[in-house]
Amino acid sequence: MKRRRLLFALTFSTTLAITAIAGCSNQETTATDEGDSAGASKTLVMATSPDYPPYEFFETAGGEGEPIGFDIDIAKYITEQLGYELEVSGMDFNGIIPALQSERADFAMAGMTPTEERKQNVDFSDIYYEAKNTIVTKKGAGFDGFKALKGKSVGVQLGATQQEAAQKASEEIGGFNIEPRNRISELIQEVKAGRIDAAVVEDTVAKGYIQNNPDLEFTTVENAEAAGSAIAFPQGSELTAEFNQVLEEMKANGEMEKLIQKWFEEYYEQQGQQ
Repeated sequence: MKRRRLLFALTFSTTLAITAIAGCSNQETTATDEGDSAGASKTLVMATSPDYPPYEFFETAGGEGEPIGFDIDIAKYITEQLGYELEVSGMDFNGIIPALQSERADFAMAGMTPTEERKQNVDFSDIYYEAKNTIVTKKGAGFDGFKALKGKSVGVQLGATQQEAAQKASEEIGGFNIEPRNRISELIQEVKAGRIDAAVVEDTVAKGYIQNNPDLEFTTVENAEAAGSAIAFPQGSELTAEFNQVLEEMKANGEMEKLIQKWFEEYYEQQGQQ
C-alpha cells in the first residue's frame, strides 16, 4: 500500500489542516457547512497520517506546509468532482479510526487496508491501489522472508496492517520480537542505527526509503491474502457510495493511472536522481 523517499524527520502537530478545522457535523451532511447561503460549498475533513510517502507526506524535513502525495491528489480530485471543499487533518496512524468514529473526520486516506477487524468499526470504499509487504534491513543482512527473522527484533508501524502480518508470521514460525513505532521514518532510523534488525513496510514506501538510504535493502513478501488501499468512512456514511462512483470514473477515464504513474514511477525516478 504506500511511498516517500528522503530522510523524513517528520514533526506533527496534533492536527494539520489545510484550513482550520471547525469540527464535524453529523454523517448526513459533511464536516463543515460554510455559510447558510444557498449553494455554499461544504467542507469534508480528511484524516491522514502524513508520514507515508508517496501516499501522503511533507516535502520538507520539518513538516512545514501542506502534505502532498498520491492519496492527497485522489482526495482533491474526488471532492472537487462532488462539489466539496477539502480540509486535511494530520495525526498518527493509530488515531485515524477513532477520529472517524467520533466524527472528527468525514473520511480517511492513509494507504489503509480494509481488514475484517477494521470493517467492524468503519466502512470502506472499493480498493483503489494494490501493494505488497517488504522486509527492510541493512544491506547484506540476508533476511529473505519471515522465517529468517526468527529470534530477531522486527519493527512495524503501530496500527498498520504490517503489524498484523508480522504478528501472524511470528506465531507461525515460532517467534520474533515485534517493535511498534508510530511512524515509518522512526522504523527506518531504528534499522539504520541497529536498534532493530528489520522493519515490515509496504513495498511502495520501502522503495522510496531505499532510494535515499543505499545502506538499506528490502525483500518483498508475498501476500497471504488480498491486500490494497481503500478510503475509510464512519459507519453508515452516505459518502461511501459517492466516492465509489468517482473512483470508478477515475479508473475508467485514466485519471487513476495518471496518478499512479506520477507517484509510483515519476516520483521515484526523481528521488533516485537526487
